[in-house]
Amino acid sequence: MSSSESMSPVPSPGLGDDIVPDHDSHGSTPAAWTAVVIVTLAFTLGTLAIILGNWPLFWISVGLVVLGAIVGKVMQAVGLGKHGKAAKPAKPAKPANQ
Repeated sequence: MSSSESMSPVPSPGLGDDIVPDHDSHGSTPAAWTAVVIVTLAFTLGTLAIILGNWPLFWISVGLVVLGAIVGKVMQAVGLGKHGKAAKPAKPAKPANQ
């Protein structure tokens, strides 16, 4: 096989046909984003607290990490997450030959 064949921008037929994603959102939900924002702010605050030597602020930021996880799970349970009660199941992917 020459290097031009392996570097071809056009995929060969049959390659990757069996790779079908079983999801369509990668967790991009309000519950996930809320949890990520809270935890990111908590880590930023905790880092600042360590730099400043402010231990009470550090422990508050640790509590915010836990709070972010709880808020994310609660939001998922009320249907704002990937597999919440009100979440619609993802449609199964159609086979490539249909």
